[in-house]
Amino acid sequence: MELTSSLLRDMIVSAANHLENKKQPVNDLNVFPVPDGDTGTNMSLTMAAARKAVLELQTDEVGVVANAAANALIRGARGNSGVILSLLFRGLAKGLKGMTSASAKDYARASTLGCEGAYKAVMKPTEGTILTVSRLAAAAAVKAANAGQDLKQVFDAQLQAARSTLKQTPDMLPVLKQAGVVDAGGQGFVIVLEGMRSVLFDNKIIEAKEHTEEVASTADFDTFDTEEINFAYCTEFLIDKADPDSQADDFRSYLQTIGDCVVVVDAGDFIKTHVHTNNPGLALEAAVKLGMLNKIKIENMKEQHTALISDAQPETKPSAPAAPEKPYGFVAVAAGEGFHTVLNDLGVDNIIAGGQTMNPSTEDILNAIDRTPAETVFVLPNNKNIIMAAEQCIDLTEKRVIVLPTKTVPQGITAIFAFDPDADADANTAAMTEAADTVTTMSVTYAARDSVFDGMEIKKGDYLGMVNGKVLEVERSLADCIGKMADEGLSGSETYLNIFYGGGVTEEQAAEAQTLLSEHLPDAEINIINGGQPVYYFVISAE
Repeated sequence: MELTSSLLRDMIVSAANHLENKKQPVNDLNVFPVPDGDTGTNMSLTMAAARKAVLELQTDEVGVVANAAANALIRGARGNSGVILSLLFRGLAKGLKGMTSASAKDYARASTLGCEGAYKAVMKPTEGTILTVSRLAAAAAVKAANAGQDLKQVFDAQLQAARSTLKQTPDMLPVLKQAGVVDAGGQGFVIVLEGMRSVLFDNKIIEAKEHTEEVASTADFDTFDTEEINFAYCTEFLIDKADPDSQADDFRSYLQTIGDCVVVVDAGDFIKTHVHTNNPGLALEAAVKLGMLNKIKIENMKEQHTALISDAQPETKPSAPAAPEKPYGFVAVAAGEGFHTVLNDLGVDNIIAGGQTMNPSTEDILNAIDRTPAETVFVLPNNKNIIMAAEQCIDLTEKRVIVLPTKTVPQGITAIFAFDPDADADANTAAMTEAADTVTTMSVTYAARDSVFDGMEIKKGDYLGMVNGKVLEVERSLADCIGKMADEGLSGSETYLNIFYGGGVTEEQAAEAQTLLSEHLPDAEINIINGGQPVYYFVISAE
């Protein structure tokens, strides 16, 4: 028995359907207690792209089917687990390239190529994850093939080894053992193999019980009223300091009295400024007292909003990459209209709605890159689970793509402030990466489930205070959570904080958070911005 084009096609369809049916149990395996349990969803959406590609394919060559699936998976990959899954199939396609049908040995060798590719793509591979499960499963397949076993026996050896390794993952990763669960990505991979086995052994394609809905990838500007824009003019400029020793604190305080969304970065020799105000002249008059002004940009946000409503169309894949009109462009991922506004104001060309629980696919990111009319496009993933998906775009477009490893939106914002349009790409990459690393990001969310994590007993609904992605505080009171998080997460030397408050948080609650933080940093400038982000009550950047 050999692996044919029709057999592999049906196996992929069955695997995608089975994973779609089982995605929620995989989501529930996530040990991190915040509401980001999306491993099953990400892997399911990734496999759904392969299902669509092979169903539309007419070919008698197994290599063509494998290649179509791999290409679709790469573009449809979401989250780290989805990217790794796509790389496993890319190796399979590489091993089956040019073949009309494949033997048991061909299949086993191709599976090994997939594992090798996945390990190479991960900077610091962690054992006890989908990587380990797939590697040991492929090794078992090779061993069975070398022993002369047929395709069914080789595949069964692969599946049994995957199941056995999955059971051992808690012994490889302490965090899994503490939570009493197996690895979510590894479980997803086992489910994929089980779906494929149903066709190979029983000639039965598992039917999908439900269909995954795509998340919205563009903002609906019709939901916003132009009259709700309190300050009409987005005003940006640089101040070349007349006195390098002068400080920007008083200037920053003044801007807060005439507008909002104030961002003032004192870089020593110059000050980079951003403010929304109804009187840009006042901002410029105050600024000129500190030095010479340049790169002044003033835009009417009410007119921009009206244009967005009239021009908005459903997002589609561009027929061809946008022709370069400038050396550099930016693509960023963020959730929340307040964050979108700040990023737009800072010159980001295309913003992808997404982040925690809403990981965009590689193709979503690629389309945004191709719509950006620049020779070099900097991508700000702003989430650790999106970085790998963004990196896959590098080889998929004719544009030069540089992925900055930003893990939070505040890191992305600070990185953009460090951008110098007159510097070359390498210098900008170094400067923006260094700037992003100076940002401490604190966030407050809620526990989505009961858990024991990092020695802390967590109950569903608890407030979780996190600093740079690490859970530091578990409290029943929001105020206690913010206060204790500030105690442990701040050094006391910070001079500038931005509080982005999320959807469902009132201005009064945001003001209370400001008061709490000012008690810990009485000399710091603290701004409040309506980020509108889901999942997180507060995202706080400290510099």
